[in-house]
Amino acid sequence: QVQLVESGGGSVQAGGSLRLSCTASGCTDSCRCMGWLRQAPGKVREEVARIDSAPTTTYAESVKGRFTISKDIAKNTLYLQMNSLKPEDTAMYYCARLHCGNWEPYGWGQGTQVTVSS
Repeated sequence: QVQLVESGGGSVQAGGSLRLSCTASGCTDSCRCMGWLRQAPGKVREEVARIDSAPTTTYAESVKGRFTISKDIAKNTLYLQMNSLKPEDTAMYYCARLHCGNWEPYGWGQGTQVTVSS
């Protein structure tokens, strides 16, 4: 059974940086496509970034140029480097397994909170 555990969230001021980590256990071929999702109170969950086995990366328009997704296969760890953070980035961030065909999430961790103050 795959388990995803996120860490690295916190509170920062606008313009600051955070790096989120997601350690995956139990992955075999089922973790080839991974991503980061976020959900703010009262808002719909959105995909922030995803990475496949190539690795090819894709970002939401709102975070392009500021966020970088990467993975360390040897450590079974997924990262999200977040720079130039804005108050609108405030949300719970989730590491997720994605279907490689349609990019739909089908498993995620407990989440880590990111709060950006102005």
